[in-house]
Parts: sequence; C-alpha cells; structure tokens
Amino acid sequence: MNPVNRRDFLKGSIGAAATVAVLPQRISSAANEKISIGVMGLGGRGTFLAQIFAKRPDTEIAYLCDADSRRFGSAAKAVEDTQPSKPKLVQDFRRILDDKNVDVLINATPDHWHGLGTIMACRAGKDVYVEKPMSHNVFEGSKMVEAARKYNRVVQVGMQTRSAPYMANAKQYVQSGRIGDVHLVRVFNMMKHGTRPPGDVQDVPDGFDYDMWCGPAAKPPYNPSRYWLNFSEYSCGPIPGDAIHQLDLARFLTGDKPYPDTVAHAGGIIVLRDGRDTPDTQLAMYEYGQFTLQLEAALWTPYMKKTPQSIRNSDAFPDWPFSSTRIELFGTDGFLYVGRHGGGWVAYDSDGKIVHSEFGRQADAEHRDNFIDCIRTRKKPNADVQQGHYSALLCHLANISCRLGNRKLAFDAKTESFLNAPDADKLLKRTYRDPWKMPNPI
Repeated sequence: MNPVNRRDFLKGSIGAAATVAVLPQRISSAANEKISIGVMGLGGRGTFLAQIFAKRPDTEIAYLCDADSRRFGSAAKAVEDTQPSKPKLVQDFRRILDDKNVDVLINATPDHWHGLGTIMACRAGKDVYVEKPMSHNVFEGSKMVEAARKYNRVVQVGMQTRSAPYMANAKQYVQSGRIGDVHLVRVFNMMKHGTRPPGDVQDVPDGFDYDMWCGPAAKPPYNPSRYWLNFSEYSCGPIPGDAIHQLDLARFLTGDKPYPDTVAHAGGIIVLRDGRDTPDTQLAMYEYGQFTLQLEAALWTPYMKKTPQSIRNSDAFPDWPFSSTRIELFGTDGFLYVGRHGGGWVAYDSDGKIVHSEFGRQADAEHRDNFIDCIRTRKKPNADVQQGHYSALLCHLANISCRLGNRKLAFDAKTESFLNAPDADKLLKRTYRDPWKMPNPI
C-alpha cells in the first residue's frame, strides 16, 4: 500500500460523500437490482458473511478485501462457488469506497479497524454491516454514530439476537411487568482459553501488508504469536468481544437504557499470565439509578459451556446453571433465564415455579434480512449504530476501571466523560498512527 497524505485522504472522503444524496433513491427505486457489497476482513466471520450474502438473490459480493492476500484463495472460492460473478480482490479497502457502484461495506476486521473503517464508509456513501463490539473506544463509537446520522447511512451492528423473535417475546414479557420491577440483571460470559506464550519476531510474510493491517493502531515488530485479541491496542479483549452479545441483550430486555451512572470493575489478569494486557477475569457492576447490571466473566472456567449448536436451533433449553453465556433477570415478582443465539428463555414466579417458557432459534438470517430491508427503506435497523455504541460503551467503561486499578467511576451522560476523573478521560480515545487520522469534522 502506498500511504496517502492528509490532503488526498480528505479529498477522497469528501468526494465520495457527495454521492450520499443519490444512493438511497437509486436502491429504493430499483427493488429488483442487486445490492453490491464489499467485504473488509476475511477471517472466519468475514468469509462466512461473504459466502452467505453471495447466496442471496438480492445481493452480490463485488469485492473481497484483506491486508493479508494469503486469505484471498479460500474466501474467493467460497464466493465464486455461490455466485456467477467473480469478486475483485484488494488489500486496500479504499478501493471499495472509491467504487460508486458498491452500496455496502461489511466490516469484519479486528476491533481497531471498526471505527475508522465504518466512518470512512459512511463518508463515501456506503451503508455498513459492522461486527461487534462496534468500536474500539468510547470516542470512536460516538463518532460512528455521528457519521451514520450525518450521511444518512444504515449501520447494522452484528448483535444478531436483537432480530430473534423469541428475544422480542422475552422483552415484551419483561416490559409487561410479568416479573415485576427488574432491579438486577446478571450477565455471564465464562469460557476456557489457553495461554498464548510470546514467540519471536519474524519477517513479514510475502503478500501481507502489515502496515495496512495495523492501520490506526501501533505497529510493533511483526510477531505472529502475538494474538491481537489479547492486546488493548487492537481489541476490547476476548471477554468483551463475546460478552457484548449478552450485555446488549440485557439492555434490550430492560428498555435500552443508554448510559450507566457508575462503573466498578474487579479482576484483571489472574490466570493467563502470558504477556497479554487484557483481563482474563472481569467482574463489572453498572448502576442505573434503581437498576444494577452485573457482568461475571472469566477465561479459565472449563465447566461452563456455551449453548451447543444442537440446542440453539431446537426445542430444548441449555443446562442453565452451567450455561456460560446466560442472562438472569431478577424482578420483584419473578425471575428469567435467557439464552443468546437461541437457547430460549424460562420465566419463574415468586415460588420458583416455571410459569412461561419459549424455545429459541438463532437469528443470523433475520438480522441480515433486516439489514437489506433497511437499505431499501432507509429505516433504522434492529441493531442500529446508536444501540451498538451504548452497548460497546459498557465494555470500554469496564476496561477503563480495570486499567485504573479497579476504581469506581462516575459517568456523565451529557458529555460522555467521567466526573472528576481526568485520568479516566484520557482513556476514552486512542492515539492514531499516521496517516490514519479521525476526520475532523466527521
């Protein structure tokens, strides 16, 4: 990749933004025209999304993009086996943004590229499907919302259980007052990860644009053993990367409260001492007035299991006490177990008797359907960028408390900053590496 200077970057972004006014009309007036998609990030999730959108009769994969060209082969085959046309293969996602015939960017990169990649896509007149957690930090999340609104873009976050009918029914049950007033929700995310000992620095492999992969983040010497998910420069951490689903659903079920009043974290790096700087143990408590949201998560609990695929799409429930990704809602008159990605939900009365239950189904297909429908209608999607920001913010606040020695912090919703904590405010945003700067103004 040849780095662009600041003037060329802004010039390209502003020029692309000029197409915004015509894009919604072009799509909505051509209901039978295929929506053209570029996919940024060809790991497991990105390749899956490329293949699954290629299978749709109303969409077409026009570009596949990854900084590592060694990923092109398997991703291209997955798409070409599904759709008649061959996608273009590029290492620089700006090639996608420059193509006025492309309607959508799917952003399935590591966390550190979610914010800037999405904002640049909005400025270029593209709608966006961005994977979770939506942002790398609080500041980026706020700017992503700003860009989506300014350029009238549909931005769907990959928090797909928001599109599940069983979850909508659970929300209606809770909101109707069937379990009374909910004052406590416990979110669990227990997993078993192994250590990843640091390896040796190596030469960058042929075909891998390491500078582009690092993008706005720091560029240390290349070390393939340095797993990006374990380092805060590139990631929110393995726990938030998974627990974001349950945190988002906890908000969804209880009325989508935007900002907590306080956050307090306990835990840190307790077991997996392999050089990582993101926690393997996170106990976080968020206070919302008379309501408390609590996260209990760890990476060293082999007896806790995610809901098996065989249960997620069947008439069965997980083993709730040992379900590693469950949600518990405590009301004044009853109690709910809820499972993400299928798993269903079970309601109990004040005597501990089951009074209602519903099996679940995964909602990947419904979430994609909702995204495509919103591209044509210009409605807000089920996992709109604003809700993605509020949910990801919970992960960022817990990480900040952890980095400050597990200090309890008060948060100001009006300014999206902390009260009387300038050291915490410094952690609300990141330092950007040239030439990848946050546009100002958006």
